Amino acid sequence: MKQPDSRKAPTRRAVLQGGIGAGALLATSLPALAAPPGFDQWRNNFRARALAKGISDATWTRVMGRIEPDMSVFRQMQKQPEFHEQIWQYINRRVSDWRIINGREALRKHEALFARIERDFGVERGTLLALWGVESAYGDPLVQQNHMRPIFPALAALAWNESRRRAYWETELINALKIVDRGWGTPEEMRGSWAGAMGHTQWMPEVWLNVGTDYDKDGRVSPFGKPDDALGSSARYLLNRGKYHRGEHWGYEVRTSGGSSSGSRTYAAWASAGVTRADGKPFPQPNASAQMWVPVAGGPAFLLGPNFYSVRSYNPSMNYALAICHLGDRILGAPPFIQPFPGSERALTLAEVQELQTRLTKAGFDTGGTDGRVGNDTMKAVKDYQTKMGLLPADGYGGLKVLARLRQGG
Repeated sequence: MKQPDSRKAPTRRAVLQGGIGAGALLATSLPALAAPPGFDQWRNNFRARALAKGISDATWTRVMGRIEPDMSVFRQMQKQPEFHEQIWQYINRRVSDWRIINGREALRKHEALFARIERDFGVERGTLLALWGVESAYGDPLVQQNHMRPIFPALAALAWNESRRRAYWETELINALKIVDRGWGTPEEMRGSWAGAMGHTQWMPEVWLNVGTDYDKDGRVSPFGKPDDALGSSARYLLNRGKYHRGEHWGYEVRTSGGSSSGSRTYAAWASAGVTRADGKPFPQPNASAQMWVPVAGGPAFLLGPNFYSVRSYNPSMNYALAICHLGDRILGAPPFIQPFPGSERALTLAEVQELQTRLTKAGFDTGGTDGRVGNDTMKAVKDYQTKMGLLPADGYGGLKVLARLRQGG
């Protein structure tokens, strides 16, 4: 990623009901707009409300004393890039070579942490690795440095001048001030999306306050730095809110003989109805229950257990949950889906993505980097290239067809 992935509406992290994070909200560098008159008066009035909520005068002065609103957030709100991905494109972009390779390296570095989380919460390491990889590129500091913005100027602008949800933004600004007040983060390191989502899991300040746990026992909840608190908090969330089932896998790709596919049944009952795992292996827990899901007619079919829906409690998108579950499996060594989606291409390798980015940039379509991580910059470059070359659909998906055309010199 030069940026982790697709942008999300801020309400999806606001109160957890819409899910926490589906891929991180990343800021594109935009020129700041001049602050309209009235900000200083608003700030002076807001100070009393913040102090009444328990914010110390020292924290207020430190953070808000000379702050200028980041007016570019309003461009971000109004000009979110739109890419209409088919499910196989969505999955290919998230279950990428870069994420698989770096997920394995993240597991190697943090083996003891994932083992402890599995003991404490029963949440599979693959699931947490995938969430971490999609939300913040495994906490890559370059993402923080190059593609995140200071959240206080952004939240101040929204709390002051976003009239439709001013109360929400004011609350999140106060929540962010509480994080500083508690010593969980400094204003300088609190960088995130234009909407204020930040840290390893790209949570809004309210979520850090209400869901975050001090998993490394250092006396504070840390959105940044070591991933212990973020990953431990995510596991606890999946267990408590998502009702994660210890020891069960999320589900399996299956083959079906075409009979009735509705309702929840045990794996044993599904097997009796002619449903088998696509890889030919037996279901390891025949008495556990699952539901059938066929995302696209003619594509792969899945039996989904409770832990798939636990992941979906994190983000309500079925596609997101499938991508997370599949990425987790791939990091741990599983192969791609056996049955392809209709009309799909295989995912590009890391070297192919880098070649795509390099060729696009040389052709005048800036991808924002050539590291093999596909985010909005690369997708916009692909879409602009497709439009110029008359390649339809101009959907922003950089796959084999676009790479072949670039190799032709077009």
